[in-house]
Amino acid sequence: MRHSNKNILDSIGKDPQKALNLLQSISQIVQVTNKKAQYDKKINQILTIILSYLKVEQGSIMVLERNKLLIVASTRQDLIGIKQPLSEDSIAGWVAKNKKPIFIPDIGKDPRFPGRGGKAYKKNSLLSAPILQENKIMGVINVTDKSGDKDLLQEDITYLLDFGSLIISSLVHQRLQSELKRQKNTMRRQNLELKRQEKLRDELSSMLMHDLKGPLSEVVANLDILSYSVTGENQDFLEAAQISCDRTVRMVSNLVTINKIEDGKMILFKEETDIRNLLEESYSAIKGLAKIKDIQLSLDLPSEELPTSHLDRVLILRVLQNLLTNSLGYTNSKTKIILGCRPASQKNYLEFFVQDQGPGIPPQKQKTVFDKYSRISDKQDTLVGTGLGLYFCKLAVKLHRGKIGIKSCNDHGCRFFFTLPI
Repeated sequence: MRHSNKNILDSIGKDPQKALNLLQSISQIVQVTNKKAQYDKKINQILTIILSYLKVEQGSIMVLERNKLLIVASTRQDLIGIKQPLSEDSIAGWVAKNKKPIFIPDIGKDPRFPGRGGKAYKKNSLLSAPILQENKIMGVINVTDKSGDKDLLQEDITYLLDFGSLIISSLVHQRLQSELKRQKNTMRRQNLELKRQEKLRDELSSMLMHDLKGPLSEVVANLDILSYSVTGENQDFLEAAQISCDRTVRMVSNLVTINKIEDGKMILFKEETDIRNLLEESYSAIKGLAKIKDIQLSLDLPSEELPTSHLDRVLILRVLQNLLTNSLGYTNSKTKIILGCRPASQKNYLEFFVQDQGPGIPPQKQKTVFDKYSRISDKQDTLVGTGLGLYFCKLAVKLHRGKIGIKSCNDHGCRFFFTLPI
């Protein structure tokens, strides 16, 4: 801005008419910049003003986009929209890379740019100046083909192009703001779509809980009734069906609860809970599956009475069942799984644990065992799910302000544990 003002003052002393023309051109550019018009129309009007002041017939304005120069205005309409790489083999590429204007009296004699030529231009002289904003290249202005007998001169670049670059840079900035506004509108539409999908997911969760879990529970109840009358080899088929139904019910419940916890919509229904009764209930729900797999399931409780705890009984019951079922899925027959509870080392906390005699978990996998969709091994078992069970346990325990973890046993197997405040 100061440089352009100095050019104007210098021009007044040398050529008052030229200075007046320069001021008029600048005024016209400012008026165009402040107009409420489309970007393409503005930029073409500004190019026309520049060409008129310099008395040249051809020119173009290029804007830097993704490391390429895009022609956004040109006296040759067929060039608009063309992109040019940032290469110093081209004049505009050289100007953009060096951030300096260039004046070439005769392009035919300049060995730096052998590609420029042909019958599209009448004269060999040209000017090219960078569009800068805080020393950051925004684009390039190119002019050529001076009208009349005179050709372009070095001084032509000093009058308008530098100051014009500042004006155009503000227009380029305006274009970027328009692009930002467009992106915000796109994000707004995407957010609306996400909310719509979230609503659909909530409806799906409701369907899973009510429309699917109800019939599954009925199937489980009917299978339980059949278990009293089915004997022989049919007993194996019945037990397999019971295991599959139980697994499906757990997967549905885990999926719905995980979605609620991740969305921050899960509300705990805490109540005073007898810990011994809680462990016995989780033990009773799993002992049938343990019997099918020929695994011994036992309770390990301290001799002293355990204190009651204020917790969401249904949620923690499912945590215990998930840990037990996980151990059953990875433990071989003729082994033992222990379910227990002890006062934790942290005051006013209880530690629950499930200890098995399975193959154990490698140290590298222990870090990710509670991650979403993480599986301990590739073993196929009717009790091994999709990797959501332990992830659900982590979320449910964390929601109670507790901690969950795993320890390898000295001989074999591992011990899953979690702590909860009393």
